[in-house]
Amino acid sequence: MIGYVTLGTNNLERAVAFYDELLATIGATRFIETDQFIVWSRSPEEPGISINKPFDGKPATVGNGVMVAIMLNSPGEVDAFYQKAIELGATCEGPAGLRGEMEGFYAGYFRDLDGNKLNAFHFEMPTT
Repeated sequence: MIGYVTLGTNNLERAVAFYDELLATIGATRFIETDQFIVWSRSPEEPGISINKPFDGKPATVGNGVMVAIMLNSPGEVDAFYQKAIELGATCEGPAGLRGEMEGFYAGYFRDLDGNKLNAFHFEMPTT
């Protein structure tokens, strides 16, 4: 259902360098690029993440309560992705690990260089 998610930046060059390196760890590459925005995805059939300068020319701001969740294939992939984000300058919003509120939900939360909140997660449905 989701085609892509857009996050604003006040420093496109810095944000693009961050996302180029971070998203490469999960096989995502640039597939649309203009002087105003870049979109990354693993394939044109999968949802993408876009970083853009706001269209109205005003400063980008962080949405309170907004978060982008990136689904990965294993807790190990979550760990690696989360650690790479922190290594690239992201700030921790909750280290990677099991989350007690939902059995089988493994996630790591962080904010990118512009303060946008993201998480990497893996969810295994409990078997009965």
